Amino acid sequence: MSGRHTAWLLAGVLILPLAAGGEEAPPNWVTEARQGAAELGRNLVSTLQQSIQAEGPVAAVAFCRLQAPEIADQVSTAHAMQVGRTALRVRNPDNQPDACEQRMLELMQARLAAGEPASQIEVFAVHNDNGARSGRWMRAIPMQPLCLNCHGSNIATPVAATIDAGYPQDQARDFEVGELRGAFTVTVPLHD
Repeated sequence: MSGRHTAWLLAGVLILPLAAGGEEAPPNWVTEARQGAAELGRNLVSTLQQSIQAEGPVAAVAFCRLQAPEIADQVSTAHAMQVGRTALRVRNPDNQPDACEQRMLELMQARLAAGEPASQIEVFAVHNDNGARSGRWMRAIPMQPLCLNCHGSNIATPVAATIDAGYPQDQARDFEVGELRGAFTVTVPLHD
């Protein structure tokens, strides 16, 4: 693959970066993955904003803990793919990245450190697990101002107490706007 970004090889899986305006069109399944992640993102943001407006930032913690996984499951079922979120520093241990996602997140972090805007960073790979092929796609989630209420360095005491109670091993604090908060991650079954 040409371009300024380097592909990574992980246990026989080639991870390819996608750049805005790239020379090559990605596989069709990447378009499907983008649609599933976009739907998850829209649903999460709109429901989270409603929750915060109705009940305040403490409610956001409960939303992310209880409703966000349900929304991800609904989108996954509707699109016949696995759609979710992960990060290098997770709050919810259920969102811990697997080895492929970890590598993809590290590649995203390197691209961000090289000056690429987080909002434009996405990567994909084709994975073969004992003959079952799947497409793995991820898009960076940049830290937004609204998210600082729960993921920044100056979290209000009631919000911090709620986070501590629900997530005793929380790693997802002290972010700044624009940093790599995490990524949407999508696995699409591939059929030959």
